[in-house]
Order: sequence, then structure tokens, then C-alpha cells
Amino acid sequence: MSITKESELTGMQEASKAVAETLRQMIHYAQPGMSTKELDEYGAQVLAGFGAKSAPYLTYGFPGWTCISVNNEFCHGIPSNKRILQEGDLVNIDVSAELNGFWADNGGSFVLGEDRYGHQKLVDASKEILQKTIDSIRGGVKIADIGHLMESEARKRGYKVIRNLGGHGIGRSLHEEPDELLNYKNRFDQRRFKRNSVVAIETFISTTSTYADTLNDGWTMVGNKGGFMAQHEHTILITDGKPLILTEANQILK
Repeated sequence: MSITKESELTGMQEASKAVAETLRQMIHYAQPGMSTKELDEYGAQVLAGFGAKSAPYLTYGFPGWTCISVNNEFCHGIPSNKRILQEGDLVNIDVSAELNGFWADNGGSFVLGEDRYGHQKLVDASKEILQKTIDSIRGGVKIADIGHLMESEARKRGYKVIRNLGGHGIGRSLHEEPDELLNYKNRFDQRRFKRNSVVAIETFISTTSTYADTLNDGWTMVGNKGGFMAQHEHTILITDGKPLILTEANQILK
């Protein structure tokens, strides 16, 4: 959406605060021995405390309130009583919601407890790339150039990007124009970021895969060549200078 008046900015700030606080609290709440379903139910309570409603459930009928993906699951993982978190797991939580007609989205990957399997390097790379990406976005910048930056930064660190996942416009619904804010340069894409527009910008940084495939459950996505992926996402308002990070309260880049 494009912000045209103060009330719209306030609405987006409130929705963004709800998802950001929910993500931050879920990351803090996660513990080894806990099921992803328990973690999801906790997130649902936090969202409800803001009066917010789960976006994936509202929009797609997703079988959970948030998406929780573990280890080789790249994204859209379904919360389950059978999936028990373990020390050293690579966990991704994606929280999106609607509040008073406004929608916001954020997500983050983290290592649960001790980094037993060396995932922290991948997580840190994803954070660094998202920070550098956001710092480079402003009105008039080519969308494809930002994709090029993301892939170049991933390659510098010895990683790949997932080519069939991307960020998106957001505001009055979960997914809006501009869609397909990709992590690589699409040379046919001549679009530019527009001042006062709101987008969810996200990384998809991978160890070995370049595409994500959907499992038989119809939701969970994994890499076409296996491996692991880290994702970090902020909802931002584009300006003539550095963007306003609406979901900054999640503290994922700390």
C-alpha cells in the first residue's frame, strides 16, 4: 500500500508492533523440549493480546497461527505436537497478522540454545544481508538492483539465494504489489521502489539449494538440493532516505 495520511501510518505501525512483539516474544519463549505447536499457541495468545488475527490463517486457511520451520524445513512449517525442538536447532518463525484492516509481516531465523551444528554463521549472514538491503532501499531505486545486492552479498559469504521466494508489498492485505521482491537480479524487471509505499523485505539465504519445493503436506517447503536456509524479514516504509522499519521491535537484527 501507499501511505497517504497519518491514520494509515498509525494503522501500519500498530499492526507492525503486534507482529514484531509476537515474534520477539516467541523467540524468547522457545526452549528445547517444547513442541512447535506449543510455541505457536503461545504466539497466538500474544497476537490476541493486541487484538490481531493470524494472516496465514485468515488468508489461506493455514493450519496454524504462525509458520514455524525447523532445520531442513525452509519456510511455511506447520506447527505440530510431534515436532519437538532440540538444542542447536535452526528455527525460523514467521509472524504475519491483520489488525484493524492493516496487515504486517516479519520473520527471523535463530539457533536454539548452543550452536551445536554451526548454523549461527548462516543466521548472521542473513541478518547482515537484510540490514545492508534495507539501508540501500529508497524511492526510485530499482527493485532488480536490490535483488542483485542480496545475491552478491550471499555469494561473498559462500552462500546461495532461493530464487522462487521473495518479499512483497503489504498493507491492506498480506500480499500486494510490488510482488516478487526477489533475492537476485531479474534483468527483465524495470520496476522501482516508490516513496511512501510499504513492503515486506526478506532474505532467503541458503547453504546448497537455489529453489524451494513444497512437501506433500501442501505447505512446508524444503530445498531442492537439501541443506539449510535462514530468513529474516521486516515490514518497512520506503522514504527518500533510509526506510522506516515498522517491525523494528522484533529486534531480529540485534
